Amino acid sequence: MPWLFLLAALAAFAVAFQTSSVALAFICVLVALGSMVAWVMGLFASRVGSRSRDESLMLNPDELRRMREQAEARRIAGQTPEPPVS
Repeated sequence: MPWLFLLAALAAFAVAFQTSSVALAFICVLVALGSMVAWVMGLFASRVGSRSRDESLMLNPDELRRMREQAEARRIAGQTPEPPVS
């Protein structure tokens, strides 16, 4: 879909360069610039969308709490009493 905006921008620039009407050229340049912005935003949106994580891989709060409890239990079990300082 973003590539359609690029084609629209190129077509608007072509019309703007070929016309003898100043008003039509101005409108075509505005359309071309708007299409270019839409094209760039579409590219950014598709790039961000492709790099987002799968929501099914995220931990739910219950599983996260369980993992924290296990880590805390391992940390407590791994602690040894410190020898007395003499």
